[in-house]
Amino acid sequence: MAISLKAPSLPGTRECSSLFLNGFVTRRPVNFNRKSRPSFDATSFSVQRFGLRARTIVRSALETAKSENPEASVRLVSLVGKGEVSPLKSTSWLEVMLHTATRLKWVDEEYEMLVFDDEILQSNDQRVTNLKQELNQTDILVVVAVSNPESVKWIQTNSKSINNIICFESSPDLMNRLGGADFGSGNKDKQATEVVKTVGDAWERRNSDDIRFCLLVIINAYIRPVPVLQNLRSKGFSTLSCMVKNCGPQILNCLLDPNCRKALQCLNQCSPVDQVCSYRCIASYESPHFEAFSLCVLQKHNCLGLDAKIPEKPYVPPMTTFRGKELCHETAEDLFVGWLGDLDWSWRVVAGQNPAYDQFPCQYQLFYRGKGKSSFWYEPVFQVRTLEGKLVCRRRRYSVKRGKVPATFRFSVLDNGVVSNEFWTIVDVSDDLSWGLFHYNGAARVAGQSYTGAVLVTPDGSYPVEKERERLQCALEKCGIKEWELFAVDNCSCENPPLGIPQGSRLHSVISIKEQDSVHRIEM
Repeated sequence: MAISLKAPSLPGTRECSSLFLNGFVTRRPVNFNRKSRPSFDATSFSVQRFGLRARTIVRSALETAKSENPEASVRLVSLVGKGEVSPLKSTSWLEVMLHTATRLKWVDEEYEMLVFDDEILQSNDQRVTNLKQELNQTDILVVVAVSNPESVKWIQTNSKSINNIICFESSPDLMNRLGGADFGSGNKDKQATEVVKTVGDAWERRNSDDIRFCLLVIINAYIRPVPVLQNLRSKGFSTLSCMVKNCGPQILNCLLDPNCRKALQCLNQCSPVDQVCSYRCIASYESPHFEAFSLCVLQKHNCLGLDAKIPEKPYVPPMTTFRGKELCHETAEDLFVGWLGDLDWSWRVVAGQNPAYDQFPCQYQLFYRGKGKSSFWYEPVFQVRTLEGKLVCRRRRYSVKRGKVPATFRFSVLDNGVVSNEFWTIVDVSDDLSWGLFHYNGAARVAGQSYTGAVLVTPDGSYPVEKERERLQCALEKCGIKEWELFAVDNCSCENPPLGIPQGSRLHSVISIKEQDSVHRIEM
């Protein structure tokens, strides 16, 4: 029986819920009726984050015959239930999958996914003929929220030649197929089991990044290698040897420290590609010993042998003018500085796109110029609800350098022993500084994680007024982001945040902020 996904809530606060991935319900532990579906314990596929129990999660497609032509195009077809609604702010599944097709292109232009709703299956015109032709040459069929009996029968009849079929939220009569073999009762294929486990965990996270990731995992395992997924594979004994040889004292200190030990145990339960899980572990249990451990094992010696690069896509054009004047570097920096000086912060985050980094409660942004002539700093302050239920404040410090083009910047931060580098773009800021949209592409190279995101900011943390909606949607479109992808930030209970900037810091260079009659006004 299909178990519907609940409406999404903020990561870290949602209840544990089940996911219907045809043939599996991913809940720990999992136990199925042996008459109809296979049974396995999902906990048996846990991953040792730091290589202490090295194991491959998804075998590389380099081992398959199809890897002989890594430049070949990858063709996917997605069939979606007519009018079916997703848990992503009640957006239709058709719109979600169409957007996913666009986002696949950011990974590789050769990934082509055609999306149809199942109403087309009941027609008798040329469209059905064309669809059948597409299915005959597709690499992966993705079925989402299809339960109409006639559609189910049509798919069963016309998908027999497709080697890879994955079904979500659909009729239990539809069977997953991976590598040409039906994945159902009696199937003991280890690779297929691991793929389904990885895909199921990602789907359950309920965000657009992980919907795309589900498809990339299948491409990587059965079609051809996906470079951005190279870190799915463990490095083996060399990892442990590197750690012991170079970082013995740091390992010992970490294991003797309760918080550091909890951080490692927590990370051990996370998939290497689950940035939401990983960063929440780090933010929950950060300590000097954990920072020293990560600095040695990852940053200095890269014992995991990981590598990640800042994504080149999506390319987001920066704003070029402000109040009718061409934007220069000084004004762009002032837009970041924002309300600092008139308020105790530059901006407050209203919503963000990245589920790992943009969803924390009570986010304050502090942008300011340092004492040096060209120094510029960014310090975010945010709350974290730890895994033990405590509410704590965290603060980071980024060095900011100007990009080649005004309104573009390069950020760098040492976060718990690991360096992250990011490319930020000021996409748009309203003339009265009532709201702004900032986009970033980033990577923690030695942690093997690359990411993108965007934050919508205002002076008080409330959503922009309705009259700004059209301009805001235009700005989001430049980022390739739909409004339904944004996570709302909880800006309640934000008492006594640890704000303040270093003495001697400088603020605005071109823009001055004055307060008149209790109304904030900006003057150039």
